[in-house]
Amino acid sequence: MRLDVLDRGHRPAVRLFFGFSRLVSGVPMSDVPKALLYRPEFFGSVFLDLTARTMRGPSSWTAGEREYLARSTSERLRCPFCAATHAELLKIAGDPSPPRPELVAASRFLETLSPPGGVSRTALADALDVSLVFHVVNRLANAFGFALRPGQLESGTRSLHRFGYRFPRFLTGPGAGGPEELRRAVLDAPARTPVALRRAAAAGDAWGSYAATVRSASHRITDEDVARLAREHTEDEVFEVTVAAAVGAALDHFDQGRRNLRT
Repeated sequence: MRLDVLDRGHRPAVRLFFGFSRLVSGVPMSDVPKALLYRPEFFGSVFLDLTARTMRGPSSWTAGEREYLARSTSERLRCPFCAATHAELLKIAGDPSPPRPELVAASRFLETLSPPGGVSRTALADALDVSLVFHVVNRLANAFGFALRPGQLESGTRSLHRFGYRFPRFLTGPGAGGPEELRRAVLDAPARTPVALRRAAAAGDAWGSYAATVRSASHRITDEDVARLAREHTEDEVFEVTVAAAVGAALDHFDQGRRNLRT
């Protein structure tokens, strides 16, 4: 990955878990858990709980249909890592192809945010929850340079599905909640960077064009972009500002969708 701390900066319990997982599976840990389990008290703890409930908790959509929405969101945001991962998860969770009309309409809603007829508000709200998760993950995957290594696609997706997107609490901590808790954890809680900087990043107004690019075109972030920032700031600062920009963009999309559903 583009930040060394996301590869090697984890606390001992997490490193032991990664080592044990590699011993059992024969493949190294995927970049997604590496990013989410780095300083989980800042971001990953709340986000992982939200993801598990969204992707495998009660919903208007089957697990396979939620993977369909995850894949279509990843394709729209041009995240090849996530698109490949959720294409594989579709096979495991139950591919809904050909998708029922309500699922096609929900996928279109996540793109346009214009509520369609023929789909309940509850179902569209559940689809927005899926979209929120992957509007964050897609941007982080693109910005941090997530990559699939041999064996990770099959091993990682089987584990995600088997454990319902959950990780042991001794790794994640007690964080729980929904979108508002995610907003508070990333943008308002004490961290290595000032609240004002993280809020600016969430709005796309931090570090020149970097935060705006994470928000609007994360696939354009390059190795050199991140290397330059890491020379000017600590890697923890780059991590927090990138997460804030990704979460800010995801919450803006989510909030607009919820407003459109109400009206």
